Amino acid sequence: MSEIMFDPRAFCKIMLHAAKYPHLAVNGILLAENGKTSKIADAVPLFHHCLHVSPMAEVALVQVEAKALQKGQHIVGYYVGCENFYDNRFERAPGIRIADKIAENCSNACIAVIDNCSISINMRYPALKMWQYRDNRWSKAKCVVENDSVTFDAVSCLLQRGAAKELHDYDNYLDNTQNDWDNVHLNGDLKQILAMY
Repeated sequence: MSEIMFDPRAFCKIMLHAAKYPHLAVNGILLAENGKTSKIADAVPLFHHCLHVSPMAEVALVQVEAKALQKGQHIVGYYVGCENFYDNRFERAPGIRIADKIAENCSNACIAVIDNCSISINMRYPALKMWQYRDNRWSKAKCVVENDSVTFDAVSCLLQRGAAKELHDYDNYLDNTQNDWDNVHLNGDLKQILAMY
């Protein structure tokens, strides 16, 4: 079973996106540094309304890819959180076609399904179920979080202080272009909080 390593910043953003919309399905894009497809460097929250392939999803993917290229990164995966609290299976995850599209362009693409039941203020293990595209099919993979105990403490701190409200996804950007879907403002906060632990 292959391992997918998550940078603390990417992991925190995914957890905050799920926490901001606990009553809705959410999705986003996973980015890696060029040449390092098995380490997720960042996550870009996309939608909390329509999670399927749509014209807006295509526009979002083009913009995310352009900004990622400027940073020396590329799209390597997709994350999704189901609307139903107990529905955490790959087969039931919305927007799998987006992940399939990513797999067409990235040979080791991955998908992370948020395990809603495992997100808590006292998290002790990754709340992500992973699959990686290998040999023309999706196979289970292992989720590893860099500096896991420190990262889980940081997620707990962020959830307790209500930082999920500060996270913007692409839907928020479409509502108001002042809402930065790249979450530059949050990246600084994450860096400070992770440094505290």
